[in-house]
Amino acid sequence: MQLTAPFRAGQSEDAVLLAELVNYAGEGLPLYLWSKMATPDQDGWAVGRARAARETGAFSYRNAAMIESAGIAVGCLVGYAIPDKVEPIPDDMPAMFRPLQELENLAPGSWYVNVLAVVPEHRGKGLGSKLLDLAETTAAAAGHPGMSIIVSDANSGARRLYQRAGYAEVATRPMVKEDWVNDGENWVLLTMPLKP
Repeated sequence: MQLTAPFRAGQSEDAVLLAELVNYAGEGLPLYLWSKMATPDQDGWAVGRARAARETGAFSYRNAAMIESAGIAVGCLVGYAIPDKVEPIPDDMPAMFRPLQELENLAPGSWYVNVLAVVPEHRGKGLGSKLLDLAETTAAAAGHPGMSIIVSDANSGARRLYQRAGYAEVATRPMVKEDWVNDGENWVLLTMPLKP
C-alpha cells in the first residue's frame, strides 16, 4: 500500500524511535526481553534498536508505517495477517508468550495490530486513531474479514481507543510475568469485523 502524509514507510534511521514505540506498545515487555538477550557490553535498548534496524524480522523498520507531526516521526503501526489455519502452540514456547499466542490463535484470518504507539508528548491528538484507520484500510485492502489486537487489562487508554473504534473484548488470559513488572493481570484480546 502506498503511504501518504502524515504516514510514511519506516526507515533504518527510525530504529531508535521504533525501539521506544515497540516498548510502549508492549507495556515494557520488549525491554524486559531485550535486556535478557543483551550481552555484558550492551543494554536492552541496544538490542531493541538493533532488532528494529534489521532488514528482516517482525520488528524490522521495513514492516513499520510511521506517522509524522510537523515532519517528525512520532508514532508507528506494525501489523500482520494471522493465518486462517493456526498451528498448535509448540511445547517449547516460553511461558511468557503462551497466553499471547493462545489469544492470537482465537482470531484466525484477522489482521493483527502488533504495534500501535505514539510518543507520550503527542498523545491525545488523534494520531492513534489515524494509525488505527490505516490498519483497518490495510486489512480491508488485503481482504481480511476483521481486526485483532491484544492489550493489558491495565492499559485503559488503549482499551478506550479500540472500544471507541468498535473493537470488542473476546477473551482474556492471565499474564506470565517472571520478573517483568506490569500493573496488569490479564492480556485482553479485542476484535472487530470489517465491512465487506
